[in-house]
Amino acid sequence: MDALRDNNMNLIEVWGVGGVGKTTLLKQVAQQAKQQQLFTRQAYIDLSSIPDSEKLRQRIAKALGLTLWRKDESRRADELKQRLMEEGKILIILDDIWREVDLEQVGIPSKDDIWTQCKIVLASRDGDLLCKGMGTQICFPVEYLPLEEAWSLFKKTAGDSVEENLELRPIAIQVVKECEGLPIAIVTIAKALKDETVAVWKNALEQLRSCAPTNIRAVGKKVYSCLEWSYTHLKGDDVKSLFLLCGMLGYGDISLDLVLQYGMGLDLFDRIDSLEQVRNRLLALVENLEASGLLLDSHEDTHKFDEEIALSSLFVDADNKFVRMHGVVREVARAIASKDPHPFVVREDVGLEEWSETDESKSCTFISLNCKVVRELPRGLVCPDLQSFLLHSNNPSVNIPNTFFEGMKKLKVLDLSDMHFTTLPSSLDSLANLQTLRLAGCELGDIALIGKLTKLEVLSLMGSTIQKLPKEMMQLTNLRLLDLDDCEELKVIPRNILSSLSRLECLSMISSFTKWEVEGESNACLSELNHLSYLTNLSIEIPDAKLLPRDFLFENLTRYGIFIGSWRGLRTKRALKLGKVNRSLHLGDEMSKLLERSEELEFEELSGTKYVLHPSDRESFLELKHLLVGNSPEIQYIIDSKNQQFLQHGAFPLLESLILRTLENLEEVWHGPIPMESFGNLKTLNVDSCPKLKFLLLLSTARGLSQLEEMTIEDCDAMQQIIAYEKESEIKEDGHVGTNLQLFPKLRSLKLNCLPQLINFSSELQTTSSPSLSTNARSEDSFFSHKVSFPKLEDLTLGHLPKLKDIWHHQLPFESFSNLQILRVYGCPCLLNLVPAPLIHSFQNLKEIVVQHCELLEHVIVLQEINGNVEILPKLETLKMELLPRLRWIKDGNDSMKYFSSLLAVMNIQNL
Repeated sequence: MDALRDNNMNLIEVWGVGGVGKTTLLKQVAQQAKQQQLFTRQAYIDLSSIPDSEKLRQRIAKALGLTLWRKDESRRADELKQRLMEEGKILIILDDIWREVDLEQVGIPSKDDIWTQCKIVLASRDGDLLCKGMGTQICFPVEYLPLEEAWSLFKKTAGDSVEENLELRPIAIQVVKECEGLPIAIVTIAKALKDETVAVWKNALEQLRSCAPTNIRAVGKKVYSCLEWSYTHLKGDDVKSLFLLCGMLGYGDISLDLVLQYGMGLDLFDRIDSLEQVRNRLLALVENLEASGLLLDSHEDTHKFDEEIALSSLFVDADNKFVRMHGVVREVARAIASKDPHPFVVREDVGLEEWSETDESKSCTFISLNCKVVRELPRGLVCPDLQSFLLHSNNPSVNIPNTFFEGMKKLKVLDLSDMHFTTLPSSLDSLANLQTLRLAGCELGDIALIGKLTKLEVLSLMGSTIQKLPKEMMQLTNLRLLDLDDCEELKVIPRNILSSLSRLECLSMISSFTKWEVEGESNACLSELNHLSYLTNLSIEIPDAKLLPRDFLFENLTRYGIFIGSWRGLRTKRALKLGKVNRSLHLGDEMSKLLERSEELEFEELSGTKYVLHPSDRESFLELKHLLVGNSPEIQYIIDSKNQQFLQHGAFPLLESLILRTLENLEEVWHGPIPMESFGNLKTLNVDSCPKLKFLLLLSTARGLSQLEEMTIEDCDAMQQIIAYEKESEIKEDGHVGTNLQLFPKLRSLKLNCLPQLINFSSELQTTSSPSLSTNARSEDSFFSHKVSFPKLEDLTLGHLPKLKDIWHHQLPFESFSNLQILRVYGCPCLLNLVPAPLIHSFQNLKEIVVQHCELLEHVIVLQEINGNVEILPKLETLKMELLPRLRWIKDGNDSMKYFSSLLAVMNIQNL
């Protein structure tokens, strides 16, 4: 960390053998740098999955949130360099470097550039590569763990039994010694041996002691032996096959969608009936491999600066959305797979034709081919047992001869992604056993040949340039998954293609085909989907609700993303987003049932109703997590809660976010009583441009929002208070009268902006017969009364509140606002002072104060009557004051500015 703070140190090296803990160290450094705010931006990049300088340049720019506009590659390097020098202090961590990287060519400023504030941390297994080849200024070697630390890590992973079992303990110590201080070996073998018998422990020790040297680059024999033993003792052929498959699939993060598509083609999930069950089985196997230490635990990784994972609805709700394998484990997996009687092979294109004559090519079952040099593949490979062929090429125009696949009769999985095809190679029609075909990202012309692949179960054209699906696809009656996401040029799907795919379970068309037509025309119509009795997963865009058939059947759907209007993102497994929909005309019974089962609902320009949601019974909206309503002038209420069955149970128990915007006639969020314990999981509440809304929440409802973390209210012209409660004589919860309003105990952010009638945060409503709650809020002297307590609030913004005179009551509840770190106040013309003397000790965590455009403000920080020996606002870093014409002082005449011990910036102070 000292090197990161040293202005003379810009190129730092971290070196160590594979599995010693370099990546773990780097991620901890990144986290500490972020917590200590050493840099304005930072990026962590794993170079093992990045083939060239341009890809690295793109990844760095994306990770730092920078946009590069120039098209020419050489000029883009200059552009990145210029941006990095303009952006202030930047940290870039480049991990797992195997060959020299020309940083200047990428666009990273030189360590000798006196103007740069960019620090680069490089990590590799090859110390000389970084020091001599790339000129690092300082080297930090990551050493093997000493025995005491290794034993401690082993016990933590394997459990207390290794210490308590007197027979097991000496064997365990010997096992740890065999791991030679390498964390990856220690953790993996500890996880594999956890809860095993003494006999298994003794067997593991014997095998570790008898291990033979390996020829794997930068992987020692002990590490190999530990990992091989863990693999051998996996329970089940399917989990072993998944491990070897993951080892073959490149570097970096691997999308679970990709693993599932390959696994289905290779019959990894044989005898599993449905796609949903396949998905669940895959997640279970991944958990198994993570528990064994053979896959990295993606739950724990919070440093995904460079994550680029394509996400389908199949895994949008999964804890794991990708798999990640340590580089050392990958090398071992490939070595194990290569020794199999039917080996897996990863190779380069050089010498491919000669290799095709070897015994290995005759027996291999899996080939991952990396094309870097050749422009044309051989006429064919004779691989009679080959089941999977993956092609990776830097040149998308590599020519694949028409005869190339003739010697691969048993092929089940074929991935030709990111290639250019005017027509597909004619020998594809000989692949009678093919079950998975991926043409993702391809430039495609005529693909009619696909129709002959009648055993095909998975077809991905994601991101391709396909413009028209061939009518020959009607023959793909075994197809279970069709991925057409991001096929933005797809305009034609001939009638009856979709309805012919009788086994289809998953159809995904996000950012793709939208030219749906009504019955009887040439292009596809939505009613075709009614013929797909196995369909359970559907993601589609429908440009106009009028195209929606009244008899559209949804009862079998377990996952869906249905967008009427335009696609607007997907974050749950059941999402319904409706634009320009007339509820009375377009939403039939089936769609209404779907709506009540949804986890995510969005309505834009909704008409034909004054309510958004009509709970029909106690089961309504029990799984709803996100609700957004916008631009719907007919809406007066969000929820009609008068249904008696509905009132007997808590409403919307899983709702996490509620966003309301531009609702011109919204009078109340809910119409009628709301059951106790409703909205108990709400975390985000945003209301914007609702000019008739006078209050947001009744006290009885607000008390139930125990999980609320963010609240933003803006541009509500009639809003008089946020929380409304009846006169004390009318409050039913007698136990709460006279006590603090312990509202929103987890609220972290509160932003109130452009609310011209807002008087205070909470007060009584002078009501007549109550339901209308129409009269004005009783005026209070302070905005936050002495009853309001926000113990977790970190960020408070009050903007353009013309009736705000005094923010705080002089007696706040204990710990109220005690965690406040950021206070921003602007456009409050009647505000007289910001932080009065009696409350100064309540704000000991304040780091930033911004006050602007407050014409009557005289005192920002009142220091009178404060003990001169007490430290004032010890954590304050930034104090910004602007356009405060009556500001008189921020000190008491005794040089009190000395009490701001960590103040970094005092800016724009005028008229003192």
